[in-house]
Amino acid sequence: MKLAFMGSPAFSVPALQALVAGGHEVAAVYAQPPKPAGRGQKEQKCAAHQAAEALGLAVRTPKKLRNNAEELVYFQSLGLDAAVVAAYGLILPQDFLDAPVRGCLNIHGSLLPRWRGAAPIQAAIAAGDDETGITIMQMEAGLDTGPMLRREAIRIGPRDTAADMHDALAEIGARLVLRELAEPSPPVVQDDELATYAAKLSREDARLNFLLPAVELERLIRAYYPWPGALALLGDMVIKFLAADVVPGEGVPGEIIDDRFTIACGEGALRPTRLQRAGRAAMSTQEFLRGFTPPEGARFY
Repeated sequence: MKLAFMGSPAFSVPALQALVAGGHEVAAVYAQPPKPAGRGQKEQKCAAHQAAEALGLAVRTPKKLRNNAEELVYFQSLGLDAAVVAAYGLILPQDFLDAPVRGCLNIHGSLLPRWRGAAPIQAAIAAGDDETGITIMQMEAGLDTGPMLRREAIRIGPRDTAADMHDALAEIGARLVLRELAEPSPPVVQDDELATYAAKLSREDARLNFLLPAVELERLIRAYYPWPGALALLGDMVIKFLAADVVPGEGVPGEIIDDRFTIACGEGALRPTRLQRAGRAAMSTQEFLRGFTPPEGARFY
């Protein structure tokens, strides 16, 4: 088939590679424009852009699609059988959705209609869901509201992080979209009454609130790994929590209650097992405590 691929982050790369390996003609790859990143703030191409160039594919990086007549004319001129979309980052206007013969197929990282929106993997872990998955969806104008074509579930283990789920789901999405292109499935309308929403995350969301139960905080730590990274302040020290255990304990929420760095929560206690101070390498809590002794009564905020 003649396809366009529209994706930006690393989540989208396995699907792009699978489409090429499967013999499809990828006429154009759409990705987010390069953005300043790192200490030097040099412009960097997103993961899909880099992967496309490595495959010798043409890449287009419009800043917007809405009211972009020139880009629409080009997109329509490609004569596409379908477009495959995976975490592209721009809303597709109806004219773009209608251009390919089979429309636009979206690889979404949840079991729709649960967790529509920008951060479904993190939301599923944070909520304590037993499973998540991939839905191949026929795109329409609404936010992840289109008919479902294929779904595949995967269990969320008690230690699984967003990074673990991300990699597993990206591979499932690549496999499912290939199957859907080869053997179209009958569309299934979503039940809007079952819909939940996963809002886009920011660094501000990463601050841990120790008034919450320890079980919820432990899930947030896994959900926010590796980004935006769960963190809290101990005095003027910013500490990122990379992994933790839920343990018995009580005290003022945020207070360090023993020499194992156990922290009292609104219910139960949290014992970090892996930490990272700003500008330093990640380390086990044991390693962290060799170089730092918290003062008596120290409390996280």
